[in-house]
Parts: sequence; structure tokens; C-alpha cells
Amino acid sequence: MPPPPHSRQDVVPPTPPIPLADLLALPDLGLRQVAGPSAAEEDIRVQWVHTSEMEDPFPYLLGGELLLTAGVHFASAAGAGAYLDRYVARTVEAGAAALGFGLAPVHDETPRALIAACDRHGLPLVEVPPPTPFTAVARAVWQAMGEARIRELRHVTEAQQALASAAARPDPVPSVLRRLAGRLGAWAALMAPDGSELYAAGTAPDPEVRAAAARLARVVRPAPDAHAPSSATDTHAGTRLSAYALAGGAPSERPALVLAAGRPDPGDHAVANVAAVLLSLLTGPHLGSAEAGRSAALVRLLLGAAAEEVAPLLGPESQWTVVHARRRGGPAGPLAAAALGAALGTALLAPGDGVVRLLLPAGREVTAQPGWALGVSAPVAVSALTTGDGQAAGALRRAIATRVPLVAQRGAGPGMTGLVAPDDARARAAELLAPVADSPALVETVRTWIGLHGSWDRTAVALEVHRNTVRQRIARAAALLEADLDDPDVRMELWFALRWL
Repeated sequence: MPPPPHSRQDVVPPTPPIPLADLLALPDLGLRQVAGPSAAEEDIRVQWVHTSEMEDPFPYLLGGELLLTAGVHFASAAGAGAYLDRYVARTVEAGAAALGFGLAPVHDETPRALIAACDRHGLPLVEVPPPTPFTAVARAVWQAMGEARIRELRHVTEAQQALASAAARPDPVPSVLRRLAGRLGAWAALMAPDGSELYAAGTAPDPEVRAAAARLARVVRPAPDAHAPSSATDTHAGTRLSAYALAGGAPSERPALVLAAGRPDPGDHAVANVAAVLLSLLTGPHLGSAEAGRSAALVRLLLGAAAEEVAPLLGPESQWTVVHARRRGGPAGPLAAAALGAALGTALLAPGDGVVRLLLPAGREVTAQPGWALGVSAPVAVSALTTGDGQAAGALRRAIATRVPLVAQRGAGPGMTGLVAPDDARARAAELLAPVADSPALVETVRTWIGLHGSWDRTAVALEVHRNTVRQRIARAAALLEADLDDPDVRMELWFALRWL
């Protein structure tokens, strides 16, 4: 017989299903399971209660029911074994969660053929004792569903508040993921289109599960001119996987939120959707070539233009921190740079030449970020952003050379450099460094080598070249400058010149 006009798969109950084991545990009902898979071990859940004495219940079930019957039509059936086998098979085909058989007044005991059929077809069979009316069973199910609904709403509401609070932190993206993982008892990750994990929180599953999560993330990321679902689920090695599409930017640039958990609780899907919306808002403004281009242009203006040109944008009294960042293990694409900007709480960023440059208000704390090396300047005024840019670059070189996640420039004020007129200092720097000015590699090698106190190995690490290359470049620079670079006075003068160049 064909299914009814409605689609069983599309019908969702208004309240969360309840475990059959919870019904069996209610002493007032006195229910007892006598056949089929164990309700506790299989986590069988009931979505509805339906009473029927029809010979074929299939057309009247939606799926997920506890079907209650007194077996009125069982006794009159010819060939009870074959009849009951077909009855149970049709009940399973309709998607019922379990069969409840009422003892008395028709049957004093559960028919053996019914027990055998339920065992054979894997349908839980529950005896309802004579003192318990079917309406009491239905009332207990609805009451339990109402309580579960209240718990679910409380769970979702508290999680929404916690996620919103996390999104307001200085490091919103990692904070949202940490809070989400904690609330759901799951591993949560933000995955780039290439399958790499931009940020993750919670206990990481084994590599096979993580690879399966990366594959699932591709399901919710649409190809050009193609449609993709907003979420998808899968199970791998007993782990429940979920993926949620993030909005904003071009489809090929969108990250995806993935979750790996054990048994999900009611409301987890709603909580994950809230997190996906928040992460979309946090990362969306940084995605897409148009927004990235505008941010990059603004940052380059701020770091390279004259102070009087940019002061109206930020305010002449503003104090700012400049950050240079390099991703460990490879170059940073626009998506990784956007996620870093969101983690540090700024939209002012410009990726390029393997280094991401960012601007943050001076009062905002800069913390180490997984997978990145960061160099942080001291707070500087708008008029000294170029100085802050140089400080951040030097701090990043030290971070890379010493293999630490973050190096910050300490101290405030202009120091000794403030005693020299800027125009005179720049003119002297250009004159002193003129012999090497046409070789950026030599200038950068000298700058890094002096900044790292003449260490060949650390300079080689910072510049990602062989130490012999460093030696050759320093010797070449010394020859062109006609200077003894082992002399501390010469190094000091060169250092000031390099800062003003």
C-alpha cells in the first residue's frame, strides 16, 4: 500500500521526542518491555502516541509512534503466526518506534507469536498492565515532551546568551567556538574552503573523523552556479558530524562551521545555527574581494600616507597599535587573514607578501593566535604610524627568529629619535644608506641582522634563507657601505638610519 499523501519524513513533531526508556522507568505506568531491541541500549525515542485496532496500521502512522493496541483483531485471525508477522512488519515499515500491547480485557497474556514477530523484525514490544489505561500512557508521553520542550528552550536561550557574550569579546571568533564547544560538549572548528582548520575548540577527534568533517563541510559550500544545503549531517566511527554554511563573501571563499559530538541533545541544532549566524557576521565583512580591497587600501593609506591626510579619518589624538602577522606553514590567503582580523577584533587589515598588517585601537589587547607569529608595535599616534609599522615589522622578525608566537614592542614616547628633526633624519638616512638603497634584500638583511644582535642563525630563520646567504649579504653590505659592521657605533647609526628610511 502506498504511503499517505503527507510525507512521513517531512513531518516534524512540535516537541522533542522522549526516550522510551524514560517511559519504562515511570513506576505509575508499570510498563515492561518483553521483546525487541533494548530501549536503553538503542536509545529508542517516541515522537507520538497512537491507539489503533486496525488490522493494517500503516496508513494511519507518521513514524516514531508508540502504537498502542489491545489486539482486538488478533484472536479472530486465521493463522495467527503469519498474521502477526505481517502486522509487525507493516508497523515497522510505517516507522513506528515501539508497539504497546494492553493486557485484558481481550488477552490475559501477550501472544507468543507477537513476541517472536517483534524479535524477528526488531520492534520493541511493551506490555501495558491492566490497571494502566492507554490514556495514562499518552498523558505521560505528552507531559514528558512538555518538560523536554522547556529544557530545550532553556538550553537554547542560555546558549544564545553565552554565544552573544563571547562574540563581544576582543577575540570573538575563537571565543564563540570555545563557548559553542563547551555548551554542546563537542569539537567545533571553522574550516576554510581548502579543508584547513582556521580555528578549533574542544577535544579534537581522531584524524579520520576530522577528514570526514572536512568532506562534510564541502557539502554545504556551493560550487559556482550551484545550490547547496545550509546544513548537513553525517556519522563517522560513531561520531555525529554536522556542518553549517556561513554567509558573506563569494561562495568559493566562505568558511564552514563543523561540529563533531556524541549523541546530540534536543536544541543543539538551533544553538549551532545561532553560532553560524554570529560567525557569519564576524567574518563576513572581511570576505569578498571588494571588502578586502577597501580594507587593504585604507590600511595602506594609514601606514603610508602623510599624517594630515589620514587624521580626519581616525582623529588626530587617536593612539593605535600596528600588528604584523605571518602564518606558520604557508602564506595567508584572504580568508585566513579575515579570520585573524576577526579574532583580534579589527577590520583594518591588509594581506600581502606573506605578511598580514593590521591596525587596532591602542587599548585593545593583542593575544597570541594559533598558527600565527605576531609582531606588535608600541601604541603610536596617527602621526607616528610609520614608526609603529617599523616596530611591528621588527617585532615579527624577532618572533619568527626566536620561534615564539608573539613579540611586542615595549615602551612609549619618541626616545632619542625625537631629538632629531624628522626631515634632517630622513636626509641623513638616505645619504648613509644610498650605496645599498637599490638592493632591498641587502637593506632588509642588515635591518634584521642588527635587530637580532648580529645572530647569523636567527637572521637566517627570520628571512627564511641559508645562514651562508646572510653572511654573504652582510659582507656585501659592509663593502658597499665601506663600514665595519662589527663596530657598535656603526651599527647604532645604521639602526637609526634604517628606522628613518
